[in-house]
Amino acid sequence: MVALRATEEYREQLQALLPVGPAWDPELAPEVDAILAGMATELARIDGRVVDLVGEMDPATTTELLADWERVAGLPDKCAGTLETTVQGRRNALLAKLTATGGQSKAYFIALAATLGYTITIEEFRPFRAGLAVAGGALTNGGWMFTWRVRAPEVTVIPFRAGRSSAGEQLRAWGNDTLECKIRKLAPAHTVVLFSYEN
Repeated sequence: MVALRATEEYREQLQALLPVGPAWDPELAPEVDAILAGMATELARIDGRVVDLVGEMDPATTTELLADWERVAGLPDKCAGTLETTVQGRRNALLAKLTATGGQSKAYFIALAATLGYTITIEEFRPFRAGLAVAGGALTNGGWMFTWRVRAPEVTVIPFRAGRSSAGEQLRAWGNDTLECKIRKLAPAHTVVLFSYEN
């Protein structure tokens, strides 16, 4: 973290930069010291804002520039849902969009859901094969070979968190609409995705 310079340090620096002479002597011209104190206060405020800007450069911690980050990333998109009404949800969607590398594996979709704030598991249906399948196993041939199921909690909650949420936000947000939309949007075109919500 960048160290903040105090107002007094800036005032001392400004005094050291003054030319020599009676017009700049604080005892003979006290208004000069008042002017320097005002300038030092503003310089210290600007120094603090620079530190704030460092936090705004990271999409995971941005607050003031969140709307600009979203504009650059093309958000909100058609998958914006209930959870994206909060700052945390908006940041999660932004991070998911910026860090997405694409993929078709179970691990990719589980990681994508985690970035959005969901905990899921994925079940793939394997074709029924004599010698490999067990008696009483499901007949998953035909279209089932290209079907997979996402299991998620019935309700996914994003609680209000100090430092991550904003004043005026609801204390809890919940919903699974974003999860379904994002996964359906990124699922391989030849597959069918089923969703199962459980306690």
